[in-house]
Amino acid sequence: MQVTFLGTSGAIPTIERNPSAILLRRDGERFLFDVGEGTQRQMMRYSTGFDITAIFLTHLHGDHILGLPGLLQTLESTERAAPLTIYTPIKTGENITQLLAATETNPTYSVSVQEVNPGEIAVDHDEYRIQAFETNHQTQSVGYAFIETERKGRFDRERAEELGVPVGPKFQQLHEGRSIELDDGTVIQPDQVVGDPRPGRRIVYTGDTRPSDITVSVAMDADLLIHEAMFTQESTDRAWQTGHSTSQEAAEIARRADVDRLALTHVSSRYGNDTSEIESEARESTDAEVLVPDDGTSLTIPYPDQD
Repeated sequence: MQVTFLGTSGAIPTIERNPSAILLRRDGERFLFDVGEGTQRQMMRYSTGFDITAIFLTHLHGDHILGLPGLLQTLESTERAAPLTIYTPIKTGENITQLLAATETNPTYSVSVQEVNPGEIAVDHDEYRIQAFETNHQTQSVGYAFIETERKGRFDRERAEELGVPVGPKFQQLHEGRSIELDDGTVIQPDQVVGDPRPGRRIVYTGDTRPSDITVSVAMDADLLIHEAMFTQESTDRAWQTGHSTSQEAAEIARRADVDRLALTHVSSRYGNDTSEIESEARESTDAEVLVPDDGTSLTIPYPDQD
């Protein structure tokens, strides 16, 4: 699984940073979170491909959605045939429909706009779910958590052979949780040869928000928390007034949630391309690995138990 940061600026883009957009890739699927202006160009620049599985909008401020019409039109030019669903916060679906209508974005492939409530599972797959959660940005807004299902425990082949299980289909039956009977009548239970279930991966993206207890609960033990950090601590009042977070506040969320990695994004243009203070302030408040990704930064997310 890989996360690519297509846009990491705050409301005003800079020469180095595009407005908000993040692409998550897993086993051939591509999920796009927010679509700031110019996202389609960023996708070309960083070779992510355009085969988007679904789009998730955190809120409707322009720096998070103005790239949507252009992207959908580009998908049309690539002869896309697969349907596309755009997930957006409750009470904002009609606005997205109007945005597409105003730009005469009417592709031949099917586009559906689906509203999601905080706490609602937007996508429910056998191997993962994508769940919306409440954020605090003084407008209709949500964050999204990508949560993989627990995986089967490791199969202990050596132990199975010691117990007399013949190599072949019975291995698979045990690994799938079914008991088997040997030729001599001995019954082997799955827990004799299969370890405890192994956790999947959890990636949490807040979009724009003030620090929140809800984010802490959703991000608990996350492999990656992508939290906005528009300001340094000296601009705490400004962050509060505008519904944003400082890097120290984001790091405190990461500390409380005991996340492995914290990616700070949505950086105000006032800092130019020097994010050292944002990063250093965050490092003082959490033991998580902290980074301020540039546009084009890609992170590989291994399984928690991967050697």
